[in-house]
Amino acid sequence: MSGSLNKVILVGRLGQDPKLAYTQSGQPVANFTMATDESYTDKDGQKVEKAEWHRVVVWGKQSEFVGNYLTKGRLVMVEGKLQTRKWQDQQGQDRYTTEIVAQRVQAMDSKGQRTEEAPMPDDRHSPEPMAQPSESGMDEVPF
Repeated sequence: MSGSLNKVILVGRLGQDPKLAYTQSGQPVANFTMATDESYTDKDGQKVEKAEWHRVVVWGKQSEFVGNYLTKGRLVMVEGKLQTRKWQDQQGQDRYTTEIVAQRVQAMDSKGQRTEEAPMPDDRHSPEPMAQPSESGMDEVPF
C-alpha cells in the first residue's frame, strides 16, 4: 500500500529505568515505558489530568545509550513506528502487545544544559523477536 505512513513522535518521561538485554546473537535491545500527559478543563470547570503510558523498544547502539544513560523520570523524545506483536503467556494464551519501535531517542531535560542523543541505528541488522513483556511495568506515574 503506497501513500501510508507509520510514524510516532512522543515527548514524555520514563516510567522506569530502561532494561538493557542482549539477544542470543549478541544484539543489544532496551525496553522501557514512558508517560505522556495532558490536562484540560472539563465542562464543569474542573481541571482534569490524564497520563497515557507507552511501551518502547530500542535496538542496536541506541539501546546501549538508553540502557546506560537514561533513568526513570528523565524527559525524552522518542521517534519511531508503532508495531503490534503476538506472543503466548505462561498458560499458552495468545496475547498482543502494541509498542513503539524507536529509531531515535533523545534526552530532552537539561543535564549540563544540553540534550543527549542516542546514536542512530545501524539499519543493516533487522530486529529479532523480543522476549515476553512484563505483566505491567506501568504501575508508577513518574510525575
